[in-house]
Amino acid sequence: RTENSNITAMMEFVLLGFSDIPDFQRIRFGVFLVLYLTILMCNSVTVLITRIDPTLQTPMYFFLNHFSILEICYVTVTIPRMLTDLLSQKGRISFIACATQMCLVLLFGGLECLLLAVMAYDRSVAICHPLHCGLTLSPQVCAQLVTASWVSGAPVVIGQTWQVFSLPFSGSTTINHFFCDLPPVFKLACGDTFVNEIAVYVVAVVFIMVPFLLIVVSYGKIISNILKLRSARGRVKPSPLAPSTTYLQPKPNQSEETGKLVSLFYTVLIPTLNPIIYTLRNKDITMALRKLLRKLST
Repeated sequence: RTENSNITAMMEFVLLGFSDIPDFQRIRFGVFLVLYLTILMCNSVTVLITRIDPTLQTPMYFFLNHFSILEICYVTVTIPRMLTDLLSQKGRISFIACATQMCLVLLFGGLECLLLAVMAYDRSVAICHPLHCGLTLSPQVCAQLVTASWVSGAPVVIGQTWQVFSLPFSGSTTINHFFCDLPPVFKLACGDTFVNEIAVYVVAVVFIMVPFLLIVVSYGKIISNILKLRSARGRVKPSPLAPSTTYLQPKPNQSEETGKLVSLFYTVLIPTLNPIIYTLRNKDITMALRKLLRKLST
């Protein structure tokens, strides 16, 4: 084996996290812990209710169930590690663990983008073609759409992660970030990373721009249909577009501090807001939750 491969095989990275801001570490730990527990609790309640309540056995809540599961997986890949590093102030992470974390972050983030597009399509069918909704989005079709998201996303993300971590690494092993994200890891690689960055942009187009355009088209049809039928009742279910514009977004030219702030936004803040958008403002889920609480209290 070459010297570079030996260096790479034995490497251990150090995540700086927020160690460059030493003040208020315990306060940050408390805030992030509360946000993490809130995300877990809200999404777990959504998963439970959409599975057990018979009135919520519709395509919309089927997709919402899977979206909530993805949210739990996504934040669990990053926040517990960040909390541990805030306490220990060490930030050491092995080469394999770093690659695994990056792979899972890209996978769950990309799947959420695809699922948001599917959820927008579901709303479009339900509002514009309500009589055909049961046939167009049957339970079998819904399961196939979710399965297709996993099948299409996993090989691409695994291949991209392998491509990044097959680069030679030597010299500095310090990652100025709180998890193994693409841009800070790229900065540690030796040699020309142009081909790898092009691959990142291609994957970003597939997993971000395509779902984003599908969401825009779906909601465009919904708005057009509502304008034509002014007397139609019901509300358009909102879809948080912020994750679809940030997940897997290559950011090679932005500063490291800006990169950390942007990552903090879509790994902590957006997952905290999503349950509010989908659960607390959803009358069906709040009614189902009240029924469940009444049953548990009797």
